[in-house]
Amino acid sequence: MNRFDTHEVFNQASAFADVNLFACDPALREGLAREGGGWAAPGLEQLGARLGSAAVRELARLANEFSPRLVNFDRNGRRIDEVEFHPAWHELMGLLIGNGAHSLPWEGVQPGAQVARAAAYLLFGQVENGTQCPVTMTYASVPALRQNPAIAARWLPKILSRDYDPRSLPVGQKRGALVGMGMTEKQGGTDVRANTTRATPLDPGSARARFGGEGEGAWNIVGHKWFFSVPQSDAHLILAQTDEGGSAGLSCFFVPRFLPDGSRNAIRVQRLKNKLGNRSSASSEVEFCDAVGWMIGKEGRGIPTILEMGSHTRLDCVLGSAGIMRAALCHALHHARGRSAFGRPLAQQPLMQNVLADLALESEAATAFSLRLARCFDQVSDPVAGPAQALLARILTPAGKYWICKRGPGFGAEAMEVMGGNGYVEDGPLARLYREFPVNSIWEGSGNVMCLDVLRAIARGPEMRDALETELAPAAGRDARFDAHAARLLDGLAASAQDEFGARRLAEGLVLAVQASLLLRHAPDYVADAFVASRIAREPGGAFGRLPEGVDSAAILARALVETP
Repeated sequence: MNRFDTHEVFNQASAFADVNLFACDPALREGLAREGGGWAAPGLEQLGARLGSAAVRELARLANEFSPRLVNFDRNGRRIDEVEFHPAWHELMGLLIGNGAHSLPWEGVQPGAQVARAAAYLLFGQVENGTQCPVTMTYASVPALRQNPAIAARWLPKILSRDYDPRSLPVGQKRGALVGMGMTEKQGGTDVRANTTRATPLDPGSARARFGGEGEGAWNIVGHKWFFSVPQSDAHLILAQTDEGGSAGLSCFFVPRFLPDGSRNAIRVQRLKNKLGNRSSASSEVEFCDAVGWMIGKEGRGIPTILEMGSHTRLDCVLGSAGIMRAALCHALHHARGRSAFGRPLAQQPLMQNVLADLALESEAATAFSLRLARCFDQVSDPVAGPAQALLARILTPAGKYWICKRGPGFGAEAMEVMGGNGYVEDGPLARLYREFPVNSIWEGSGNVMCLDVLRAIARGPEMRDALETELAPAAGRDARFDAHAARLLDGLAASAQDEFGARRLAEGLVLAVQASLLLRHAPDYVADAFVASRIAREPGGAFGRLPEGVDSAAILARALVETP
């Protein structure tokens, strides 16, 4: 010690850094291979090492410490509505885009691309979540944009580019492009049918005179958006009415930031949202002051059109929450292994083992469910498996978004408590991770909206029950408690479609059944039995750390975070 020291620092766990996030996660590696993305393992091994490095962890900290800033005017008073980011944000965006997190399933590489991307997204979700927002929307925009061949031809080569280009320029001058979305308005929120933003066709002659051939089908847009995600994107998909009274219904419009003549579109960014979490990413309020857009899909069919985007963004909400769970678990378990109290490491104390093992079960089940859901998206176009997989995606996406995202905040709080004061302060990542959880529940439809969507999916008819029964059947006979739960779920499905009051319990039971089925079939017996005992044999409500007697907590924790060189 030197003369300024009063004590020696000891019994402090090291930072969870310079760890290969892929190599230390058996559940992720096994799920990747099982669901058809095993070919991506070598690349994910490299990505896991990069993302687990102390250097990338520091980029995540800086991107959130120095949040984006809106610059409405340049030094000469010209309206520019630019968003400035810390350089760390751009480095992280380059890492996501460079690894195809926005494009892999659309590149036609090989079967299992959705699963491979999902595995990568689970890794990215353990590091920094604000940068995932623009990447998710860009990824999800592709199916919707393909409904307008002219726009798809001009824009998709830039959207699918793996070259991140943050410059504020017309798309023809850029190496890559990002797409955002704007749906909600002040008066409507979730009820987008109450939107008042209005679009009217531009005079064809004027549009051609201004934009040449690209002026075909242009519309004038006046209105606002209360939440306009990632205003620095090169284009947005929005909803607008196409007649005064709204009787035609909402239509979907593609609104670029720069118009074909090189001028800025009349999208006025009023302010950036001051958010609880996701602070590295910019969300905004905007007004359209005679902006110009092009219709995507059919007039009056804007909601189904933009839901082509919404189903994929909801998948990413599930993946995002599962990734943050994994991150919180790893930091908490690593801390418990490196910190002692009352004469022995925290991770060896029975009550702490109960808490940590319970968190590990939740994380593994979320990972397994997420990868299985991604396989549904992979196989929807399969001529044999496609119809059943489309039905499963239709019901498991909203159910999974409800239950897995809903479990996040409680999970994050428990992981923070494992670390005590060290978890609560901003010096470590747990406080930031905790703030990240709620956005996945709220964005793209809150919990109630998702549960009502589950009811709509069930109302499609008996073929939905058949698809679920086929999914659960391979686990039948492995555990009587699971068998009883699955039978109650399937037998009551038709009646449940009429029970709006109980929709949350239905969505919960549905996800737990699929998770239990996956773990019974593919996880070690000590994982599957503990999950069924704590989630199926009884309700999973209450705090974590309520696992029953007989659970092999030590084995669960050894599997949860494998020590790697």
